[in-house]
Amino acid sequence: MTTEGPATPVAGSGVRVEGLGLASVAVTAVGVVLALLALLVGGSGAATGAAAGALLVVSFFTFGAFSVNLVATVAPRASMLFALMTYTLQVLLLAVVLVAVNRSDVAPGTFDARWLGGTVIVGTLVWMGALLVGTLRAGTPGETTHAVGVTR
Repeated sequence: MTTEGPATPVAGSGVRVEGLGLASVAVTAVGVVLALLALLVGGSGAATGAAAGALLVVSFFTFGAFSVNLVATVAPRASMLFALMTYTLQVLLLAVVLVAVNRSDVAPGTFDARWLGGTVIVGTLVWMGALLVGTLRAGTPGETTHAVGVTR
């Protein structure tokens, strides 16, 4: 028998993805800018497509980041397999959404699939860049990292 009390969780040990907030804000901002640009250039249908593209990127990648990080905290050995499976599922679901939009009977003036696709591509690139910046900025407290990978 030990004298230790019940284990208490360490503060801040929940599921946390470095740079997720930055990525979400960056993609949302880019989505707003692209939607405004689409409104000026192509009308309300283009703006709707751009807004839908930004919403798709934020929702798909936020779900993926949280679920992969959750699995990594519970079962670290399974995290790479789960990450690959999640990525594959996201690509397939995105393809299904894009095909469904293309085959739908939505009037051309109501929704522009080209702006949707373009915003998904730009949003994905912005998401990846923002996650990279957020992760590099976070680092480990008390650690100094250098460009060549030396840790002190």
